[in-house]
Parts: sequence; structure tokens; C-alpha cells
Amino acid sequence: MNKLTVATLAIALSAAGCSDMSATQRGTATGAGVGAGVGAILGATTGGGGGGRAAGGAAIGGALGAVIGNVWSTRMENQKRAMQQATQGTGVEVSQTADNRLKLEIPSDISFDTGRADIKPNLRPILDRFSATLAENTATVITIIGHTDNTGSDAINDPLSLQRAIHTRDYLSARGVSPSRFSVSGRGSHEPLAANDTAANRARNRRVEIFVAEPQAQAPQPQPPQQRY
Repeated sequence: MNKLTVATLAIALSAAGCSDMSATQRGTATGAGVGAGVGAILGATTGGGGGGRAAGGAAIGGALGAVIGNVWSTRMENQKRAMQQATQGTGVEVSQTADNRLKLEIPSDISFDTGRADIKPNLRPILDRFSATLAENTATVITIIGHTDNTGSDAINDPLSLQRAIHTRDYLSARGVSPSRFSVSGRGSHEPLAANDTAANRARNRRVEIFVAEPQAQAPQPQPPQQRY
């Protein structure tokens, strides 16, 4: 069998096998399948060992994928429902991503004024409720990404989008969420949801995205047998 075929087969099997699984099982299986594919590719491209190296790489990659995959646990589902209730009618979109992360997409009309990074009053109760749900599942990590439309230059938009993400993080941290759980970035106008050709589309592109992930826990490693003297 072609070396790279092992990678393709591993990923395909992981996807096909997910249909009858729970959300939590799908997250683990998908991570393992992708990891197996990556491992097989590494085994195939490092030379030597033929199919055995590719298969060995798949096994190693599968174990790695199971570690780095995200879990959609009962806690994550409860957090999603709580945030859907808290944001009903606000325009905030709450969803589960394909890689088992909770996503909050916060539009500009309730988050930030044009050209500013100060959190608007309408966003504060949403972030207050969000911080409470984060306290209920301390195993999660949070990624905050700021975006702008294409009005103005990158020299203005890139730091502005980052400042919006930072201010969101700082607001949540002030309500008891550990700063070590966050990563922040600003994408400026480089990842628009729509063409920046109308006022409505530019408003869609001015947004903050928050992702919450519960990483798959690493299984305990077997200990070598102790020598007896």
C-alpha cells in the first residue's frame, strides 16, 4: 500500500466511524484520526522503514490526536445552552464548531463603537454571564479574536482589533477567570465574513469571536516495571 494512503485511510475511517458516536466520542475519534494521518505522513516522508514506518507513524499520531482533540462534554453543552439563553435577542451567535469548540460571535453593534476598543454597556451583562460559565468548567481554554472592516489602513485596524480582544480578556479576568487560560489575537480586516461593499457588510465584519475548548485529557502513561534486587 502506498505510504500516504495510510494517512488518507486513517482520516477517512475516523470520519466514517463518527456517525454513531456521542459528541464527546466524536471529538476524540476525530482528533485521533487526524493525528493518525499526520503521523503516517511523517513516517512516510522521513524515509526508510517502508509501510512499517508509515503504520508506526499512524499509531503514534493517533495517540497524539487523542491528546490534542477537544471534548464536547456535558459541561460544554450546558455552557452552550446557558449562553444561548443569555444572548437571546442580542445578535450574538452561539454555536458548536466542527472541532468541538464553543463559539461566540459578537457583532459590532453591541460590542465596540467604531474606531474604539472600549466595551459597550450592552456587552457587559453577556460577558458577566459568560465568566460565570467559565468558572463552572476550569478545564477549558479561551481564544479571543478581534476583527475590523477594511475602513482605514492596516496600521490602524490591526492594533485596534487586538486591543478589542485584549479588553475583552481583561474584562473576563477581572471577574475571576484566570489570565493563563486566554490567548488573544487581532486579525484586522484580513478575515472578513462578507465583502466590505456595503455598510451592513462592514458591520458584519467588525466583530469579536470567542472560542472555548476543553482539551482531551492525556491518558496516564504506563510506568516501567520496577527492578527488584
